[in-house]
Amino acid sequence: MQRDRLLLTEVIDAAERLVELTAERTAADFDADRDRRDALLWNFTVLGEAVAQLSEAFKGAHPDVAWSDPVRVRNRIVHGYWSVDLEVLVATARGDLTAFIERIRSAEAAAPREE
Repeated sequence: MQRDRLLLTEVIDAAERLVELTAERTAADFDADRDRRDALLWNFTVLGEAVAQLSEAFKGAHPDVAWSDPVRVRNRIVHGYWSVDLEVLVATARGDLTAFIERIRSAEAAAPREE
């Protein structure tokens, strides 16, 4: 469970960073700024990798969270980076991640604490 807590911290941090990065920015902004685009891709990759590393027991205890979605996005970026649709990533960050963060925080709060 301690490992899951560390991974959840990474999940929340990457998701919050994505929300910050995409606030009031368009896909064109990311297309025009390589550093900003790299930050977007990196944080989606970290998010998906951290979710993939969570224990099956933890994920199974929280079926209301769409665990596979961040992993699929990560895989798309890592294995098909040349054809990633920035519009989709920006829309995902702006439209889906706030609710995802709330679900993750609820799941984290419900997890038993280790002494």
